[in-house]
Amino acid sequence: MKKQLLWLFAALFSSLQPAHPVAPAGSLVPARVERWVRSGLQLLQWTQLDRCLQMSSMSEADCRHLVPLPLSSVAVYVTELRAAAGPLDKVVAILPDFSNIVLDSKLQRGFNFEKNRGQAPHRHQQPLQDFTVHDAVLVLDLNPGQNFGHPVILFYVDMNVTKKRCSHLDGIHLGEECLTLALRGRCQNQMKHRHLSPGRLFGTNRFAGRMLRGEIGGRLLDRAMKGFCEDHFLPLVVTVGDSSHTQRLGCFDHAEFARCPETVSMSFPSLPISSCELNKNTRRCHQQPLATHLSCRLYQTCDHAVLISGGWQPQMTFQYHALNLQKFYKMLRNNGFPKDHIKTFFANRGHLPADIEGVYSATEKAVIRSHVSYICRKQHCADTLVLYLNSPTCSDGTMLLWDTNLNGIADMKERYMVNELLADLAGCRATRVLLFVDQSYTIVLSKRLRSSLKHLNVVLIQTPSQQTEPQRWGQSWQDSWSLIGPTTCLLDHLEKVAGMSHLLKPWAGILNVTMAGAPCNATPPLTDGEIRREYQGCQNLPTALWYQKYRNPK
Repeated sequence: MKKQLLWLFAALFSSLQPAHPVAPAGSLVPARVERWVRSGLQLLQWTQLDRCLQMSSMSEADCRHLVPLPLSSVAVYVTELRAAAGPLDKVVAILPDFSNIVLDSKLQRGFNFEKNRGQAPHRHQQPLQDFTVHDAVLVLDLNPGQNFGHPVILFYVDMNVTKKRCSHLDGIHLGEECLTLALRGRCQNQMKHRHLSPGRLFGTNRFAGRMLRGEIGGRLLDRAMKGFCEDHFLPLVVTVGDSSHTQRLGCFDHAEFARCPETVSMSFPSLPISSCELNKNTRRCHQQPLATHLSCRLYQTCDHAVLISGGWQPQMTFQYHALNLQKFYKMLRNNGFPKDHIKTFFANRGHLPADIEGVYSATEKAVIRSHVSYICRKQHCADTLVLYLNSPTCSDGTMLLWDTNLNGIADMKERYMVNELLADLAGCRATRVLLFVDQSYTIVLSKRLRSSLKHLNVVLIQTPSQQTEPQRWGQSWQDSWSLIGPTTCLLDHLEKVAGMSHLLKPWAGILNVTMAGAPCNATPPLTDGEIRREYQGCQNLPTALWYQKYRNPK
């Protein structure tokens, strides 16, 4: 039987390149993980081919050319298997937006988790006993290294499961292993599908025949043809009963898979700013709590910036996030932004270049909101207010900050929603508010800003693809921001990017200035010295102008 199964899967995956074994990682044998990955990829190819045939007029042959999923383009995350796995060696996968998930009822009946560790669930969360437990979790990231959120494919692996039992669970049976696609309930992206036989997709080989007879995950594939209900983040995978919530999921380094992304070293625990210096004797931990009330001075207007890069958890916080922060920070300083007026909220204050000053933890959502809204409320406090947003993002535009309590679920204190951001910026008294968005799913924010009468001076600066898709490799676009200089006209510079002209059209008047607010086409042109003296940094205001608000109340 085992030889038959191997022969069948060899026929199925003949289009994929053979693997070359490398040294095992922990208790995982590369050949075993590769078998899981190949099975999962074939399921994805089935789904993508069906989508192509449904949503385009392309022929089947053309669609087949569009849906190859080579192993080398996939980053693989997997948990280790224990040699003699018992009930307490089972693992649970927890997603940040679990409150919106209803686990497949059939899986709940198949592998139920009775224990809740004696903890009461959050009112926005489902009880912990609703989670299902498994022997291993496999995650395929088809866009490795890109900003989260973007779709990742989550599978459960269970050992010593009979073929009949695996079929009942809509799984793919691999010897004594059962690979099950983790589906979300109440999904909004289910697609109506036309009938498409497995024979058309896979040809008339023996494997296709077994598909038609429902012997290998037939119902699962039928469900997959309707469209995946996608997960957008790496889950927190913990062992049953582990009160410390230690992450068991790790990136699997293998010569055939995509290289694991380089993550940022997290040097400090997730502690409030006020507690940090009691635990770590370092320069950053000696930093005092943010004194927002000192940000605005009488008779003076300044340029301000707030940089937010949440990260959510170490595996989703990459080295290039820190590098992009550094580049953006240097660009602001080059444009005269005072270092005391640039506040950076990064992860749990992991390792950042030493030249970035004013770094705070992204765990402090209340501090972030208070600082932004304070600068906006104060008359003449800010001339240019810049916000740089680079956090893992849900499909509704919600930004994930940092998993402070390490439970894997984003509660209200750990997520910054679009409604909250808009409330903080509503009626902002800065001359202009520039939102540089380097994250996924900005369509909700974009629509709300365009239809709002309370945000007429707020400009959204993004890449065209970020509106409806996960963030694609946009390093050249991000690099273009770092090239903004003291004399650069924002409108001219940003319109050079293909597809940006129509996005920026509503704000053309606001953007016809430099970063510091100097006019673009002054006659005669302003000198560097004039821009530096009259526009950059902080400018003293005449007393009459400062008190103008009392003579002309709004």
